[in-house]
Amino acid sequence: MKVLKINPAYPQDFMRVFHDITNLFFEDTKIAKKEMVPDLEVHFTHSISDDHLIKTEAELHAEDEIYRSHYEQQYESEGTEREQKIRLKRALSHVLLDTLEQMTEIKQQWGILTGIRPTKLYHKFRKAGLTDEEIHQKLVSEFSLSDEKIDMLKKIVQTQLKTIPDLDQIHQEVSIYIGIPFCPTKCAYCTFPAYAIQSNRKQGRVATFLDGLHYEIEEMGKWLKENNIKITSVYFGGGTPTSIEADEMDALYKTMFDSFPHMEEVREITVEAGRPDTITEEKLEVLKKWGIDRISVNPQSYTDETLKAIGRHHSVQETIDKFWMARKSGMNNINMDLIIGLPNEGLDEFEHSIEETEKMMPESLTVHTLSFKRASEMTHNKEKYKVADRKTAEAMMHRAHSWTEEHGYTPYYLYRQKNILGNLENVGYSLPGEESIYNIAIMEEAQTIIGLGCGASTKLVNNATGKINQYHNPKEPAQYILTYQDAFDKKIDALNELYDIVKK
Repeated sequence: MKVLKINPAYPQDFMRVFHDITNLFFEDTKIAKKEMVPDLEVHFTHSISDDHLIKTEAELHAEDEIYRSHYEQQYESEGTEREQKIRLKRALSHVLLDTLEQMTEIKQQWGILTGIRPTKLYHKFRKAGLTDEEIHQKLVSEFSLSDEKIDMLKKIVQTQLKTIPDLDQIHQEVSIYIGIPFCPTKCAYCTFPAYAIQSNRKQGRVATFLDGLHYEIEEMGKWLKENNIKITSVYFGGGTPTSIEADEMDALYKTMFDSFPHMEEVREITVEAGRPDTITEEKLEVLKKWGIDRISVNPQSYTDETLKAIGRHHSVQETIDKFWMARKSGMNNINMDLIIGLPNEGLDEFEHSIEETEKMMPESLTVHTLSFKRASEMTHNKEKYKVADRKTAEAMMHRAHSWTEEHGYTPYYLYRQKNILGNLENVGYSLPGEESIYNIAIMEEAQTIIGLGCGASTKLVNNATGKINQYHNPKEPAQYILTYQDAFDKKIDALNELYDIVKK
Protein backbone atom coordinates (compact mmCIF):
# COMPACT_ATOMS: atom_id res chain seq x y z
CA MET A 1 0.00 0.00 0.00
CA LYS A 2 1.18 3.51 -0.85
CA VAL A 3 0.20 6.56 1.20
CA LEU A 4 -0.18 9.70 -0.92
CA LYS A 5 -0.11 13.24 0.44
CA ILE A 6 -1.54 16.05 -1.70
CA ASN A 7 -0.38 19.61 -1.09
CA PRO A 8 -2.38 21.82 -1.01
CA ALA A 9 -5.63 19.99 -0.26
CA TYR A 10 -8.29 20.17 -2.96
CA PRO A 11 -12.04 19.47 -2.86
CA GLN A 12 -13.15 15.90 -2.26
CA ASP A 13 -14.05 15.19 -5.89
CA PHE A 14 -10.54 16.30 -6.95
CA MET A 15 -8.94 14.09 -4.30
CA ARG A 16 -11.01 11.12 -5.48
CA VAL A 17 -9.67 11.55 -9.03
CA PHE A 18 -6.07 11.89 -7.75
CA HIS A 19 -6.58 8.70 -5.77
CA ASP A 20 -7.94 6.86 -8.84
CA ILE A 21 -4.98 7.98 -10.98
CA THR A 22 -2.45 6.89 -8.36
CA ASN A 23 -4.20 3.52 -8.15
CA LEU A 24 -3.42 2.99 -11.84
CA PHE A 25 0.22 2.53 -10.83
CA PHE A 26 -0.03 0.79 -7.47
CA GLU A 27 -2.24 -2.02 -6.20
CA ASP A 28 -3.64 0.07 -3.37
CA THR A 29 -3.20 3.65 -2.27
CA LYS A 30 -4.59 5.85 0.45
CA ILE A 31 -4.79 9.61 0.67
CA ALA A 32 -2.78 10.58 3.74
CA LYS A 33 -4.46 11.80 6.88
CA LYS A 34 -2.63 13.93 9.43
CA GLU A 35 -1.23 11.05 11.43
CA MET A 36 0.01 9.11 8.36
CA VAL A 37 3.59 9.16 7.09
CA PRO A 38 3.35 9.46 3.28
CA ASP A 39 5.29 7.32 0.80
CA LEU A 40 4.55 9.86 -1.94
CA GLU A 41 4.00 13.60 -1.62
CA VAL A 42 2.69 15.78 -4.44
CA HIS A 43 2.96 19.57 -4.48
CA PHE A 44 0.62 21.26 -6.97
CA THR A 45 0.53 24.83 -8.24
CA HIS A 46 -1.88 26.26 -10.77
CA SER A 47 -2.88 29.51 -12.44
CA ILE A 48 -5.67 30.65 -14.76
CA SER A 49 -5.05 33.80 -16.83
CA ASP A 50 -7.55 36.34 -18.09
CA ASP A 51 -7.32 34.85 -21.60
CA HIS A 52 -8.37 31.44 -20.21
CA LEU A 53 -4.96 29.75 -20.22
CA ILE A 54 -4.67 27.11 -17.50
CA LYS A 55 -1.19 26.24 -16.23
CA THR A 56 -0.43 23.51 -13.70
CA GLU A 57 2.78 22.18 -12.19
CA ALA A 58 3.53 19.23 -9.93
CA GLU A 59 6.46 18.00 -7.91
CA LEU A 60 6.29 14.39 -6.83
CA HIS A 61 8.56 13.55 -3.87
CA ALA A 62 9.27 9.82 -3.61
CA GLU A 63 12.05 8.66 -1.31
CA ASP A 64 15.11 10.68 -2.39
CA GLU A 65 13.82 11.55 -5.85
CA ILE A 66 11.78 14.49 -7.13
CA TYR A 67 9.80 14.29 -10.39
CA ARG A 68 8.45 17.45 -12.03
CA SER A 69 5.82 18.14 -14.64
CA HIS A 70 4.25 21.16 -16.32
CA TYR A 71 1.03 21.34 -18.36
CA GLU A 72 -0.94 24.12 -19.98
CA GLN A 73 -4.14 24.28 -21.99
CA GLN A 74 -5.67 27.23 -23.81
CA TYR A 75 -9.46 27.61 -23.91
CA GLU A 76 -11.47 29.96 -26.12
CA SER A 77 -13.95 31.09 -23.49
CA GLU A 78 -14.28 31.38 -19.74
CA GLY A 79 -16.82 28.57 -19.49
CA THR A 80 -19.32 27.96 -16.74
CA GLU A 81 -18.24 27.50 -13.13
CA ARG A 82 -18.67 23.74 -13.57
CA GLU A 83 -16.59 23.73 -16.77
CA GLN A 84 -13.83 25.71 -15.05
CA LYS A 85 -13.72 23.14 -12.28
CA ILE A 86 -13.53 20.24 -14.75
CA ARG A 87 -10.73 21.95 -16.70
CA LEU A 88 -8.64 22.48 -13.57
CA LYS A 89 -9.21 18.92 -12.41
CA ARG A 90 -8.02 17.61 -15.78
CA ALA A 91 -4.98 19.89 -15.84
CA LEU A 92 -3.89 18.78 -12.37
CA SER A 93 -4.52 15.16 -13.34
CA HIS A 94 -2.13 15.57 -16.28
CA VAL A 95 0.82 16.62 -14.16
CA LEU A 96 0.11 13.99 -11.52
CA LEU A 97 -0.07 11.29 -14.20
CA ASP A 98 3.14 12.50 -15.82
CA THR A 99 5.14 12.49 -12.59
CA LEU A 100 3.91 9.00 -11.73
CA GLU A 101 4.81 7.79 -15.22
CA GLN A 102 8.31 9.23 -14.78
CA MET A 103 8.68 7.52 -11.42
CA THR A 104 7.35 4.09 -12.40
CA GLU A 105 8.32 4.08 -16.11
CA ILE A 106 4.77 2.83 -16.81
CA LYS A 107 2.95 4.56 -19.67
CA GLN A 108 -0.83 4.70 -19.17
CA GLN A 109 -2.41 4.19 -22.59
CA TRP A 110 -5.74 5.58 -21.36
CA GLY A 111 -4.09 8.73 -20.03
CA ILE A 112 -6.04 10.48 -17.29
CA LEU A 113 -9.31 8.70 -18.13
CA THR A 114 -10.60 6.67 -15.21
CA GLY A 115 -14.26 6.54 -16.29
CA ILE A 116 -15.82 3.42 -17.73
CA ARG A 117 -17.20 4.74 -21.06
CA PRO A 118 -14.49 6.36 -23.22
CA THR A 119 -16.53 5.79 -26.40
CA LYS A 120 -19.25 8.01 -24.95
CA LEU A 121 -16.69 10.84 -24.85
CA TYR A 122 -15.90 10.26 -28.54
CA HIS A 123 -19.63 10.39 -29.37
CA LYS A 124 -19.98 13.65 -27.41
CA PHE A 125 -17.31 15.33 -29.50
CA ARG A 126 -18.75 13.84 -32.71
CA LYS A 127 -22.21 15.22 -31.95
CA ALA A 128 -20.64 18.62 -31.22
CA GLY A 129 -19.49 18.69 -34.86
CA LEU A 130 -15.79 17.85 -34.44
CA THR A 131 -14.05 15.88 -37.17
CA ASP A 132 -12.19 12.64 -36.40
CA GLU A 133 -8.91 14.53 -36.65
CA GLU A 134 -10.10 17.20 -34.22
CA ILE A 135 -11.36 14.54 -31.80
CA HIS A 136 -8.01 12.76 -32.00
CA GLN A 137 -6.15 15.95 -31.14
CA LYS A 138 -8.53 16.75 -28.28
CA LEU A 139 -8.16 13.28 -26.75
CA VAL A 140 -4.38 13.60 -26.89
CA SER A 141 -4.07 17.17 -25.60
CA GLU A 142 -6.80 17.13 -22.93
CA PHE A 143 -6.79 13.48 -21.84
CA SER A 144 -3.36 12.13 -22.87
CA LEU A 145 -4.74 9.05 -24.64
CA SER A 146 -2.41 6.99 -26.83
CA ASP A 147 -2.88 6.85 -30.61
CA GLU A 148 -3.63 3.13 -30.32
CA LYS A 149 -6.58 3.65 -27.95
CA ILE A 150 -7.94 6.58 -29.96
CA ASP A 151 -7.85 4.55 -33.17
CA MET A 152 -9.78 1.78 -31.44
CA LEU A 153 -12.40 4.24 -30.18
CA LYS A 154 -12.79 5.64 -33.70
CA LYS A 155 -13.27 2.16 -35.16
CA ILE A 156 -15.85 1.25 -32.49
CA VAL A 157 -17.86 4.44 -33.05
CA GLN A 158 -17.89 3.86 -36.81
CA THR A 159 -19.17 0.30 -36.30
CA GLN A 160 -21.83 1.44 -33.84
CA LEU A 161 -23.19 4.03 -36.28
CA LYS A 162 -23.31 1.39 -39.02
CA THR A 163 -25.13 -1.06 -36.71
CA ILE A 164 -27.58 1.56 -35.40
CA PRO A 165 -27.80 4.35 -38.01
CA ASP A 166 -30.36 6.14 -35.83
CA LEU A 167 -28.21 5.89 -32.68
CA ASP A 168 -28.69 9.60 -31.98
CA GLN A 169 -32.49 9.18 -32.12
CA ILE A 170 -33.14 5.90 -30.27
CA HIS A 171 -33.73 7.85 -27.07
CA GLN A 172 -37.32 8.01 -28.35
CA GLU A 173 -37.54 4.27 -27.63
CA VAL A 174 -36.48 2.16 -24.64
CA SER A 175 -34.71 -1.13 -24.15
CA ILE A 176 -35.67 -3.70 -21.51
CA TYR A 177 -33.34 -5.60 -19.19
CA ILE A 178 -34.83 -8.62 -17.42
CA GLY A 179 -32.76 -9.93 -14.50
CA ILE A 180 -32.98 -13.55 -13.37
CA PRO A 181 -30.75 -13.85 -10.31
CA PHE A 182 -30.01 -17.58 -10.21
CA CYS A 183 -26.90 -19.57 -11.14
CA PRO A 184 -25.73 -23.13 -10.51
CA THR A 185 -22.86 -21.63 -8.43
CA LYS A 186 -21.31 -18.19 -7.99
CA CYS A 187 -18.01 -17.47 -9.75
CA ALA A 188 -15.18 -16.10 -7.61
CA TYR A 189 -14.88 -12.85 -9.60
CA CYS A 190 -18.63 -12.13 -9.77
CA THR A 191 -20.62 -9.39 -8.04
CA PHE A 192 -23.79 -9.70 -10.10
CA PRO A 193 -26.99 -10.95 -8.44
CA ALA A 194 -26.26 -14.68 -8.58
CA TYR A 195 -27.87 -17.02 -6.05
CA ALA A 196 -27.68 -20.81 -5.99
CA ILE A 197 -30.81 -21.97 -7.76
CA GLN A 198 -31.22 -25.34 -6.03
CA SER A 199 -31.33 -23.96 -2.50
CA ASN A 200 -33.65 -21.14 -3.56
CA ARG A 201 -35.93 -23.59 -5.35
CA LYS A 202 -36.20 -25.73 -2.22
CA GLN A 203 -37.23 -22.63 -0.27
CA GLY A 204 -39.89 -21.78 -2.86
CA ARG A 205 -38.17 -18.55 -3.89
CA VAL A 206 -37.77 -19.37 -7.58
CA ALA A 207 -41.50 -19.76 -8.19
CA THR A 208 -42.38 -16.73 -6.08
CA PHE A 209 -39.72 -14.63 -7.81
CA LEU A 210 -41.12 -15.62 -11.19
CA ASP A 211 -44.61 -14.57 -10.05
CA GLY A 212 -43.20 -11.13 -9.31
CA LEU A 213 -41.37 -10.98 -12.64
CA HIS A 214 -44.53 -11.91 -14.59
CA TYR A 215 -46.32 -9.09 -12.74
CA GLU A 216 -43.60 -6.57 -13.64
CA ILE A 217 -43.62 -7.58 -17.31
CA GLU A 218 -47.41 -7.40 -17.57
CA GLU A 219 -47.68 -4.04 -15.82
CA MET A 220 -44.76 -2.54 -17.73
CA GLY A 221 -46.36 -3.71 -20.95
CA LYS A 222 -49.52 -1.80 -20.01
CA TRP A 223 -47.54 1.38 -19.32
CA LEU A 224 -45.63 1.11 -22.61
CA LYS A 225 -48.84 0.58 -24.59
CA GLU A 226 -50.69 3.43 -22.85
CA ASN A 227 -47.87 5.83 -23.65
CA ASN A 228 -47.07 4.50 -27.13
CA ILE A 229 -43.42 3.82 -26.34
CA LYS A 230 -41.59 1.31 -28.52
CA ILE A 231 -38.94 -1.19 -27.46
CA THR A 232 -35.58 -1.33 -29.26
CA SER A 233 -34.17 -4.47 -27.65
CA VAL A 234 -34.76 -6.95 -24.81
CA TYR A 235 -31.92 -8.50 -22.84
CA PHE A 236 -32.28 -11.37 -20.36
CA GLY A 237 -29.34 -11.28 -17.93
CA GLY A 238 -28.61 -12.28 -14.37
CA GLY A 239 -27.40 -14.53 -12.86
CA THR A 240 -27.96 -17.03 -15.63
CA PRO A 241 -31.42 -16.79 -17.27
CA THR A 242 -31.20 -20.38 -18.47
CA SER A 243 -30.90 -21.61 -14.87
CA ILE A 244 -34.69 -21.81 -14.65
CA GLU A 245 -36.54 -24.76 -16.20
CA ALA A 246 -37.67 -24.90 -19.83
CA ASP A 247 -41.38 -24.62 -18.95
CA GLU A 248 -40.61 -21.58 -16.76
CA MET A 249 -38.71 -19.96 -19.66
CA ASP A 250 -41.60 -20.71 -22.01
CA ALA A 251 -44.16 -19.11 -19.68
CA LEU A 252 -41.96 -16.05 -19.21
CA TYR A 253 -41.51 -15.48 -22.94
CA LYS A 254 -45.25 -15.93 -23.49
CA THR A 255 -45.98 -13.22 -20.93
CA MET A 256 -43.43 -10.96 -22.62
CA PHE A 257 -44.86 -11.43 -26.13
CA ASP A 258 -48.43 -11.03 -24.83
CA SER A 259 -47.63 -7.92 -22.79
CA PHE A 260 -45.04 -5.80 -24.61
CA PRO A 261 -46.19 -3.63 -27.53
CA HIS A 262 -45.05 -4.09 -31.13
CA MET A 263 -42.89 -7.14 -30.41
CA GLU A 264 -42.60 -7.69 -34.16
CA GLU A 265 -40.65 -4.41 -34.36
CA VAL A 266 -38.20 -5.21 -31.55
CA ARG A 267 -34.79 -5.27 -33.18
CA GLU A 268 -33.12 -7.84 -30.93
CA ILE A 269 -33.80 -10.27 -28.08
CA THR A 270 -30.83 -11.75 -26.23
CA VAL A 271 -30.82 -14.48 -23.60
CA GLU A 272 -27.61 -15.09 -21.68
CA ALA A 273 -26.96 -18.80 -21.41
CA GLY A 274 -23.55 -18.03 -20.00
CA ARG A 275 -23.18 -21.16 -17.91
CA PRO A 276 -22.94 -24.14 -20.29
CA ASP A 277 -24.15 -26.43 -17.49
CA THR A 278 -27.60 -24.79 -17.73
CA ILE A 279 -28.13 -25.43 -21.46
CA THR A 280 -30.37 -28.32 -22.53
CA GLU A 281 -32.00 -29.31 -25.82
CA GLU A 282 -35.41 -28.64 -24.26
CA LYS A 283 -34.45 -25.06 -23.34
CA LEU A 284 -33.00 -24.44 -26.79
CA GLU A 285 -36.27 -25.61 -28.31
CA VAL A 286 -38.12 -23.04 -26.19
CA LEU A 287 -35.82 -20.28 -27.44
CA LYS A 288 -36.36 -21.44 -31.01
CA LYS A 289 -40.15 -21.52 -30.51
CA TRP A 290 -40.13 -17.80 -29.64
CA GLY A 291 -37.70 -16.83 -32.39
CA ILE A 292 -34.85 -16.03 -30.03
CA ASP A 293 -31.52 -16.96 -31.61
CA ARG A 294 -29.04 -14.63 -29.90
CA ILE A 295 -27.49 -16.23 -26.82
CA SER A 296 -24.22 -16.35 -24.90
CA VAL A 297 -22.31 -19.55 -24.20
CA ASN A 298 -19.44 -18.37 -22.03
CA PRO A 299 -16.30 -20.48 -21.57
CA GLN A 300 -14.30 -17.70 -19.76
CA SER A 301 -11.33 -20.09 -20.06
CA TYR A 302 -10.51 -23.33 -21.87
CA THR A 303 -8.45 -24.68 -18.98
CA ASP A 304 -10.29 -27.04 -16.62
CA GLU A 305 -8.08 -26.17 -13.65
CA THR A 306 -8.97 -22.50 -14.04
CA LEU A 307 -12.70 -23.23 -14.20
CA LYS A 308 -12.43 -25.21 -10.99
CA ALA A 309 -10.43 -22.45 -9.28
CA ILE A 310 -13.02 -19.76 -10.06
CA GLY A 311 -16.01 -21.88 -9.04
CA ARG A 312 -17.50 -22.78 -12.41
CA HIS A 313 -18.76 -26.34 -12.09
CA HIS A 314 -18.56 -27.30 -15.74
CA SER A 315 -15.76 -28.62 -17.91
CA VAL A 316 -14.17 -27.23 -21.04
CA GLN A 317 -15.64 -30.10 -23.02
CA GLU A 318 -19.12 -29.22 -21.79
CA THR A 319 -18.69 -25.67 -23.13
CA ILE A 320 -17.70 -27.06 -26.53
CA ASP A 321 -20.52 -29.62 -26.57
CA LYS A 322 -23.16 -27.05 -25.60
CA PHE A 323 -21.95 -24.61 -28.24
CA TRP A 324 -22.45 -27.17 -30.98
CA MET A 325 -25.76 -28.23 -29.48
CA ALA A 326 -26.92 -24.60 -29.65
CA ARG A 327 -25.63 -24.21 -33.19
CA LYS A 328 -27.40 -27.39 -34.32
CA SER A 329 -30.65 -26.20 -32.75
CA GLY A 330 -30.62 -23.02 -34.86
CA MET A 331 -28.87 -20.46 -32.68
CA ASN A 332 -27.43 -18.17 -35.36
CA ASN A 333 -25.88 -15.45 -33.21
CA ILE A 334 -23.80 -16.88 -30.39
CA ASN A 335 -21.55 -14.79 -28.17
CA MET A 336 -18.69 -16.25 -26.16
CA ASP A 337 -16.76 -14.54 -23.32
CA LEU A 338 -13.11 -14.92 -22.43
CA ILE A 339 -11.46 -13.37 -19.37
CA ILE A 340 -7.87 -12.15 -19.40
CA GLY A 341 -5.89 -12.64 -16.20
CA LEU A 342 -7.76 -15.45 -14.47
CA PRO A 343 -5.83 -17.25 -11.68
CA ASN A 344 -2.71 -19.09 -12.81
CA GLU A 345 -3.23 -18.18 -16.46
CA GLY A 346 -0.64 -16.55 -18.67
CA LEU A 347 -0.12 -16.02 -22.38
CA ASP A 348 0.12 -19.76 -23.14
CA GLU A 349 -3.24 -20.49 -21.53
CA PHE A 350 -4.85 -17.54 -23.30
CA GLU A 351 -3.39 -18.69 -26.61
CA HIS A 352 -4.99 -22.07 -26.00
CA SER A 353 -8.34 -20.38 -25.37
CA ILE A 354 -7.98 -18.46 -28.64
CA GLU A 355 -7.17 -21.69 -30.52
CA GLU A 356 -10.29 -23.36 -29.13
CA THR A 357 -12.39 -20.31 -30.00
CA GLU A 358 -11.13 -20.53 -33.58
CA LYS A 359 -12.61 -24.01 -33.92
CA MET A 360 -16.09 -22.60 -33.23
CA MET A 361 -15.93 -19.04 -34.62
CA PRO A 362 -18.84 -17.57 -32.63
CA GLU A 363 -20.55 -14.54 -34.15
CA SER A 364 -19.21 -12.36 -31.35
CA LEU A 365 -16.44 -12.62 -28.79
CA THR A 366 -16.26 -10.46 -25.68
CA VAL A 367 -12.81 -10.24 -24.14
CA HIS A 368 -12.97 -9.12 -20.51
CA THR A 369 -10.02 -8.14 -18.36
CA LEU A 370 -10.21 -9.41 -14.80
CA SER A 371 -11.41 -6.73 -12.42
CA PHE A 372 -11.11 -6.96 -8.65
CA LYS A 373 -14.64 -5.95 -7.74
CA ARG A 374 -15.07 -4.90 -4.15
CA ALA A 375 -17.71 -7.47 -3.21
CA SER A 376 -16.25 -10.49 -5.04
CA GLU A 377 -14.82 -13.53 -3.29
CA MET A 378 -11.62 -13.11 -5.29
CA THR A 379 -11.07 -9.58 -3.95
CA HIS A 380 -11.73 -10.66 -0.38
CA ASN A 381 -9.17 -13.49 -0.67
CA LYS A 382 -6.54 -12.12 -3.04
CA GLU A 383 -3.82 -14.27 -1.52
CA LYS A 384 -5.58 -17.39 -2.84
CA TYR A 385 -5.55 -16.21 -6.45
CA LYS A 386 -2.31 -15.65 -8.35
CA VAL A 387 -3.15 -13.51 -11.37
CA ALA A 388 -1.15 -12.21 -14.34
CA ASP A 389 1.08 -9.17 -13.99
CA ARG A 390 0.58 -5.98 -16.02
CA LYS A 391 2.90 -6.92 -18.91
CA THR A 392 1.35 -10.35 -19.29
CA ALA A 393 -2.18 -8.94 -19.22
CA GLU A 394 -1.21 -6.37 -21.87
CA ALA A 395 0.29 -9.10 -24.05
CA MET A 396 -2.91 -11.14 -23.76
CA MET A 397 -5.05 -8.17 -24.75
CA HIS A 398 -2.79 -7.42 -27.73
CA ARG A 399 -3.15 -11.05 -28.79
CA ALA A 400 -6.92 -10.72 -28.58
CA HIS A 401 -6.80 -7.59 -30.76
CA SER A 402 -4.57 -9.22 -33.38
CA TRP A 403 -6.49 -12.53 -33.48
CA THR A 404 -9.88 -10.87 -33.88
CA GLU A 405 -8.55 -8.62 -36.66
CA GLU A 406 -7.00 -11.57 -38.47
CA HIS A 407 -10.32 -13.46 -38.36
CA GLY A 408 -12.64 -10.70 -39.50
CA TYR A 409 -13.97 -9.49 -36.13
CA THR A 410 -14.40 -5.77 -35.45
CA PRO A 411 -14.56 -4.11 -32.01
CA TYR A 412 -18.03 -2.64 -31.51
CA TYR A 413 -18.28 -1.74 -27.82
CA LEU A 414 -15.85 -1.10 -25.02
CA TYR A 415 -15.99 -0.34 -21.33
CA ARG A 416 -13.55 -0.11 -18.48
CA GLN A 417 -13.75 -0.77 -14.75
CA LYS A 418 -11.94 0.37 -11.67
CA ASN A 419 -9.32 -2.01 -10.31
CA ILE A 420 -9.08 -3.64 -13.74
CA LEU A 421 -5.92 -5.65 -14.36
CA GLY A 422 -3.23 -3.64 -16.15
CA ASN A 423 -5.54 -0.62 -16.52
CA LEU A 424 -6.89 -2.32 -19.65
CA GLU A 425 -10.45 -2.63 -20.96
CA ASN A 426 -13.27 -4.99 -21.87
CA VAL A 427 -13.98 -5.20 -25.60
CA GLY A 428 -16.84 -6.73 -27.54
CA TYR A 429 -15.87 -7.96 -31.00
CA SER A 430 -18.23 -9.24 -33.66
CA LEU A 431 -18.34 -10.47 -37.21
CA PRO A 432 -19.94 -7.90 -39.55
CA GLY A 433 -23.66 -7.48 -38.91
CA GLU A 434 -23.68 -9.53 -35.69
CA GLU A 435 -23.22 -6.69 -33.19
CA SER A 436 -25.48 -6.53 -30.12
CA ILE A 437 -27.80 -3.52 -30.28
CA TYR A 438 -28.47 -3.71 -26.54
CA ASN A 439 -24.76 -3.63 -25.65
CA ILE A 440 -24.23 -0.51 -27.74
CA ALA A 441 -27.32 1.24 -26.34
CA ILE A 442 -26.43 0.63 -22.70
CA MET A 443 -22.71 1.36 -23.00
CA GLU A 444 -23.28 4.65 -24.82
CA GLU A 445 -26.23 5.53 -22.54
CA ALA A 446 -28.15 6.35 -25.71
CA GLN A 447 -31.60 5.60 -24.31
CA THR A 448 -33.53 4.68 -21.19
CA ILE A 449 -33.07 1.06 -20.09
CA ILE A 450 -35.97 -0.28 -18.03
CA GLY A 451 -34.86 -2.97 -15.57
CA LEU A 452 -37.27 -5.70 -14.49
CA GLY A 453 -36.53 -8.54 -12.09
CA CYS A 454 -34.09 -9.14 -9.29
CA GLY A 455 -31.08 -6.83 -9.15
CA ALA A 456 -32.14 -5.05 -12.36
CA SER A 457 -31.24 -1.39 -12.72
CA THR A 458 -33.43 1.10 -14.53
CA LYS A 459 -31.33 3.82 -16.15
CA LEU A 460 -33.39 6.92 -16.89
CA VAL A 461 -31.75 9.01 -19.63
CA ASN A 462 -33.01 12.56 -20.08
CA ASN A 463 -31.98 13.35 -23.62
CA ALA A 464 -32.76 17.07 -23.28
CA THR A 465 -30.52 17.67 -20.26
CA GLY A 466 -28.13 14.73 -20.50
CA LYS A 467 -28.93 13.88 -16.89
CA ILE A 468 -29.04 10.19 -15.96
CA ASN A 469 -30.83 8.78 -12.92
CA GLN A 470 -30.84 5.17 -11.81
CA TYR A 471 -33.40 3.11 -9.98
CA HIS A 472 -32.38 -0.28 -8.59
CA ASN A 473 -34.58 -3.29 -7.90
CA PRO A 474 -33.68 -5.32 -4.79
CA LYS A 475 -30.79 -7.73 -5.40
CA GLU A 476 -31.79 -10.59 -3.12
CA PRO A 477 -34.70 -12.85 -4.16
CA ALA A 478 -36.20 -12.81 -0.66
CA GLN A 479 -36.29 -9.02 -0.58
CA TYR A 480 -37.54 -8.75 -4.16
CA ILE A 481 -40.43 -11.11 -3.40
CA LEU A 482 -41.56 -8.90 -0.51
CA THR A 483 -41.23 -5.54 -2.23
CA TYR A 484 -41.59 -5.92 -6.02
CA GLN A 485 -45.04 -4.26 -6.22
CA ASP A 486 -43.99 -1.17 -4.25
CA ALA A 487 -40.70 -1.04 -6.15
CA PHE A 488 -42.55 -1.23 -9.46
CA ASP A 489 -44.87 1.65 -8.52
CA LYS A 490 -41.88 3.85 -7.69
CA LYS A 491 -40.29 2.93 -11.01
CA ILE A 492 -43.45 3.95 -12.87
CA ASP A 493 -43.49 7.26 -10.98
CA ALA A 494 -39.89 7.89 -12.11
CA LEU A 495 -40.76 7.04 -15.73
CA ASN A 496 -43.82 9.29 -15.65
CA GLU A 497 -41.65 12.14 -14.42
CA LEU A 498 -39.03 11.50 -17.12
CA TYR A 499 -41.63 11.46 -19.91
CA ASP A 500 -43.69 14.25 -18.34
CA ILE A 501 -46.73 11.98 -18.13
CA VAL A 502 -49.62 13.06 -15.93
CA LYS A 503 -51.28 10.24 -14.01
CA LYS A 504 -54.85 9.56 -15.12
